[in-house]
Amino acid sequence: MADSLASQIITAIGGPENVRSLTHCATRLRFELVDASKVDQNSLEHMQGVLGAVPQSGDRFQVVIGGGVATVYENIMHLPEMAGVGGASASDDGQKSNADVKAEARSKARGKVAWLDSFFEYLSDSFRPILGVLLGASIIIALVNLLISLNVIPNDEVSAGWVFVKAIWKGVFYFLPIMVAYNASKKLKVDPWLGGAIMAMLMTPQFTGLMDAKTTTCVENAALGTKSCMANIFGLPMALSDYSGNVFVPLLMAAVLALVYHGLKRIIPESVQLVFVPFFCMIIVGALTAFIIGPIGVWVGNGLGVGLAWMNTHAPFIFAIIIPMLYPFLVPLGLHWPLNALMLMNIQTLGYDFIQGPMGVWNFACFGATAGVLFLAVRDKDKDMRQTALGALAAGLLGGVSEPSLYGIHLRYKLIYKRMLVGCGLGGVVIAILGWLFPSVTAAGQTVHGVTTTAFAFTSLLTIPVFNQMWVYAVSIAVSFLTSFLLIITFDYRTPEQKAEVLARAAANQKTAVSSVEAKGVAPAAATVTATKTEAPAAAATTTVVNAPVAGHVISLDETGDPVFASRALGEGVGIQPADSTVVAPVSGVLQTVAETGHAFGIKTDDGVEVLVHVGIDTVKMNGEGFDVKVKANEHVNAGDNLVVVDFDKVKEAGYSTTTLMTVLNTVAFASVTPKTGVDVKAGESVIDIQR
Repeated sequence: MADSLASQIITAIGGPENVRSLTHCATRLRFELVDASKVDQNSLEHMQGVLGAVPQSGDRFQVVIGGGVATVYENIMHLPEMAGVGGASASDDGQKSNADVKAEARSKARGKVAWLDSFFEYLSDSFRPILGVLLGASIIIALVNLLISLNVIPNDEVSAGWVFVKAIWKGVFYFLPIMVAYNASKKLKVDPWLGGAIMAMLMTPQFTGLMDAKTTTCVENAALGTKSCMANIFGLPMALSDYSGNVFVPLLMAAVLALVYHGLKRIIPESVQLVFVPFFCMIIVGALTAFIIGPIGVWVGNGLGVGLAWMNTHAPFIFAIIIPMLYPFLVPLGLHWPLNALMLMNIQTLGYDFIQGPMGVWNFACFGATAGVLFLAVRDKDKDMRQTALGALAAGLLGGVSEPSLYGIHLRYKLIYKRMLVGCGLGGVVIAILGWLFPSVTAAGQTVHGVTTTAFAFTSLLTIPVFNQMWVYAVSIAVSFLTSFLLIITFDYRTPEQKAEVLARAAANQKTAVSSVEAKGVAPAAATVTATKTEAPAAAATTTVVNAPVAGHVISLDETGDPVFASRALGEGVGIQPADSTVVAPVSGVLQTVAETGHAFGIKTDDGVEVLVHVGIDTVKMNGEGFDVKVKANEHVNAGDNLVVVDFDKVKEAGYSTTTLMTVLNTVAFASVTPKTGVDVKAGESVIDIQR
């Protein structure tokens, strides 16, 4: 079997022993080598999947991959021979590995209030390890509800078969406090089995049986449908509750356990810690949990649930819109765990949950955006993004998991959020209106304005049947999905550079395919047809020259200082050291892309020539400061029309190169693209000749 691309690159770079460290940016693998002279540059340049190989000063070397660089990086770092080699993803233009995108997103909520940072990490790590079983249980619930709605199986909770099926998923939620206690204790560096054992104490038949003791007094809570009891234990009053499914109590208990556990380890001799630390912890923390922590946890959970239920009842319209608009920001930062805990508490105390319906609106807006990305990836022949988006979409639609979409795609391309939030908002409006007009009725006969569910379900296609007023929920998520999908495919999600890189890579792959066909003896005419199939009809005016977008001195791409442009991965072109502040259109055509920061413009002529104008190098980091943009995307411009007025002095002060780069993105579609360099030009004078 042929070696993988990752193995081939490492071999050509001189082997793993020649690699000091490896990072990556948007398009390139960045190697720090022991000896750069060992690199087989020729092999790299002719390697399938590599767009270019660029030596750097010292022992640094770059391998240009394109948009799939993160995948190649991950594959390299997972090679057995690369174990122990330093690696971290870095970026000068925002592209990172999934892990780094995730860490960077979550770091945005950190750094100012240390205890708050630790709190959300504590919540996250207490729940994340059990997401798999929660997902599995939610799918079982959904399938059972679907079969019941289709009258395939009876809704008969008396039959042994039904009881067995219910036990399969009920066990997850009944013993959830023990699982949370285990994870929370582990997070706080406490013996996790100790945390689980203390929580299990409150769920034993002996403890729950105290509610039925003759000396116990109980009061029914009609609002919550629960029973609170008070027992007399050694002369002390103890509030009794059903702790099954509760998540706040184990979280509080584990925090107290950590204080006691680490305190005991400091005072008990190490030789007897194995026996006496668990002994004292079980007695001390067990008693504290039963008498104080448990009742407080139940009170907190009930209070939050009732508070949100009040908002859902008295301001359902606002509630249904706020939830899907907040989630896109909460999930990447790991701040959604309190809401997830509340969902579980709602089911335990109220008998139903009303948060998951609006949350599903956000999830499907997220999946719709991913579907839009997949559509564009297929259209643009972007193989790497197609694979990423397909996997993320499958995980979302079938599993209700948004993280692959978020960290693999959405957080890398800032334009996605602008499209996706519209879907979140519109879906929220729909679920708010329909939820008000067609309220849900709970098992207890309560009327609730909004979509409800009696199960903790990951919002996917498979779990639609678990929602009460299923059709309201289905319509709402369909609106959010389609809105995000259509906005992405209509307005795209990429900057001009990102889109140009994809098109260049597709063109390079096309060129490779043509070369392969010719090598097999196919007539050159056939290859020419393949290479030029993107050209416009012959009736369009023929573009033979590309003019200078700005006055100045013309230099070769090799002299610009940008290795990606110099590698011609984005096509043949020129660099211009500007002598004027006005940048104009080099050709007549439609502005397919206009960067919000004003540093890049993509123009396509009527006869199919695609030109990229990139003002300065790394100027995207200026966030538009000093750039006065005069045009909009999808606008038709004539050669010489003003695109942007740039304060190049401000660019220099910011430490960036003012060299303006221009390339013909689909260079491979033409017989020749010839730059004119080493001359001084005025804006509008010819600097590139094109032959068909």
